[in-house]
Amino acid sequence: MTHSATPSESAAKRSAWRRKRVVIPAAVLGLSLVASTATVGSQGWKAADDLQVAAGLFGQLQRQIQLADLAGARVTLASLQERTDTAHDRTDGWLWSLTGHMPWIGDDVAAVSTVSKALDNLAADGLPALINVAEGLDPAKLTPKGGRVDPAVLVAAAPKIAQGLAVIRDVQKQVDGIPTEGLRPDLRSAVDQLDHGLGKAEGLVGSADRAARLLPPMLGADKPRTYLMLFQNLAEVRATGGMPGAYIVIKADKGAINIVDQGTTGTLTKFDKPVLDVDADMETLYTDKLSTYLQNVNLTPDFPTTAALARKMYAMRSGTEVDGVLSTDPVALSYLLKVTGSVSVPKSDPLTADNAVRVLLSEAYAKFPDPKDQDQYFAGAARAIFEALVKGQGDAKGVLTELSRAAGERRLLMWSANPEEEAALAGTVLEGRLPTTDGSSPTVGVFLNDGSGAKLSYYLNEESVLRVGDCDEDGSRLLHLKVTLGSTAPKSGLPAYVTGLELSGSPYTSRTNLMIFSPIGGGVVGAVSDGKEVEFGTGIERDRVVGVITVDLPPGSSKTYDVTLQTAPLPDAEADVLPRLWTTPGVRPWKSTVEPGGRCT
Repeated sequence: MTHSATPSESAAKRSAWRRKRVVIPAAVLGLSLVASTATVGSQGWKAADDLQVAAGLFGQLQRQIQLADLAGARVTLASLQERTDTAHDRTDGWLWSLTGHMPWIGDDVAAVSTVSKALDNLAADGLPALINVAEGLDPAKLTPKGGRVDPAVLVAAAPKIAQGLAVIRDVQKQVDGIPTEGLRPDLRSAVDQLDHGLGKAEGLVGSADRAARLLPPMLGADKPRTYLMLFQNLAEVRATGGMPGAYIVIKADKGAINIVDQGTTGTLTKFDKPVLDVDADMETLYTDKLSTYLQNVNLTPDFPTTAALARKMYAMRSGTEVDGVLSTDPVALSYLLKVTGSVSVPKSDPLTADNAVRVLLSEAYAKFPDPKDQDQYFAGAARAIFEALVKGQGDAKGVLTELSRAAGERRLLMWSANPEEEAALAGTVLEGRLPTTDGSSPTVGVFLNDGSGAKLSYYLNEESVLRVGDCDEDGSRLLHLKVTLGSTAPKSGLPAYVTGLELSGSPYTSRTNLMIFSPIGGGVVGAVSDGKEVEFGTGIERDRVVGVITVDLPPGSSKTYDVTLQTAPLPDAEADVLPRLWTTPGVRPWKSTVEPGGRCT
């Protein structure tokens, strides 16, 4: 007799069958995952090896481009593209996507997949831009020839540079988003190495992109431009370097560069009232000297302020309103003379890289006792060196290298009256402005202004050490700054023009106003010298407290000051603190040391 299943029995059988249908695929899937994990693991380690090699090739490519070895760079790029393409193929598909969510190995798998894809995009679309940059911005094409720079070179290169920069920044975002803490050590090292390399590449191509956008209009590609170039006399120190002495006015028209005026700031005479309204805090700190006398416009270390004041003063005396202001000094000129070779100067021996600083800042005063003769000599020297540059004298690559060196030491500064162009200069070494934000890198400024009314700053030497101190409950940090100033001036034998006004009370004792700028929102807590507290004046400039100490230095003496500063509360109390130190460019390099601080516990 056949037994018919009851409804309940039929339901039970259907349920059991469903359970079997679930169990069987689950088992199959489990076995598949084991197999796929092994496959992914094998391919992943191979891809990781490819990426490590690619990271090394990336660094090699950058070095070759910096050395202008473009043939070698193309060979390296081809090898790099092969490696990244292989790594991408090994790590592509649904299997990798699935395994990237698994425990234990998921982080490594996801990282390898992300880096593989990002590097492949970079090698295909971004890195060729580095070579295009090197080709398009060939120093031989950018340095003047016969007094002219061809703006068309930059105009043609600009789109390629912008495209490459966009790819590099996109890849940088992808790599920055990879969590590295759980990665195996060799993979984490490769990711960190790539991240560092991308940062350097972004900086290089970003600078090229900015230059390609800025230089054509500044060279007068669309309409003529004029610029006032100030030559700072480091023998009388000012915050940005030295007192503005000689000047030239340059006209740029479709790349042709000519000097249309020259002179000395002493002939522009003092103004009866401030030529521009300056920030009230700055007027309190520097008095109206800042805005009534061209030789004092750089008492502030803020070059945009200096430049705007100088532009206005020159316009009021000459009737010509320039489009921008540049500034440099004899040390920067000596760098350029290494490349151009010696230049002839009226009424004197040729200037060379070895004698320029000594002659311009010291010997000229003995040779030309009359200040009018000095002015003519300084103006002639400035013109001679500039004309050597615009005529294309010297190796093109060497000229750009030395200009970069001078800019890196803030011996070459630039300001544009065009707001868009000035905004593009913001944050570059050419801007000459203390950072407007500090974050975890609080910036301290140590700037000098002559108080002697003399030319004794030629004999100054400077040393500074900045280190991070204790943590405060509010998240701020103490900073400890040690500054040493010394004088190598002789005790006799200097011309009267060098000893000057003798404001220190002694002709051979230099008086220098030491200005210490705190981090933004911070303060200057106190100063000690020889175990005794030092009284100092205070002021404010751009949200930074400024401590001012007057330092008198007899010949052969030195003084050391231990200054305690405080930062504003830092955004991340657990992050390492990497302070920055800005100093006045001097006749000789400062001996400066900056010691970072660990996180607060």
